[in-house]
Amino acid sequence: MSFLHLSFYSTFTLSSLGLAFHRTHLISALLCLESMMLSLYIALSMWPVQTLTTSPTLMPILMLAFSACEAGAGLAILVASTRTHGSDHLHNLNLLQC
Repeated sequence: MSFLHLSFYSTFTLSSLGLAFHRTHLISALLCLESMMLSLYIALSMWPVQTLTTSPTLMPILMLAFSACEAGAGLAILVASTRTHGSDHLHNLNLLQC
């Protein structure tokens, strides 16, 4: 296993574990999601280099665009929940209390 594969797998795994176990604040969940997207972007960008093939470069750019949209939506939810509930703790958010 090359260093690139090891760094991608470890980054994605640590981000997934952070999302699974440290869910106290919404901002920490958003940061874990963004680090997962960043590791996937790096993996998709470096995949043609590793396989020595030409590939469409549209896929990493599309994923980066969707990641930016996801970050914008997440920050909008963060601001809205902070305004309505007073904090960004995830245990304060309950879908049954609409």
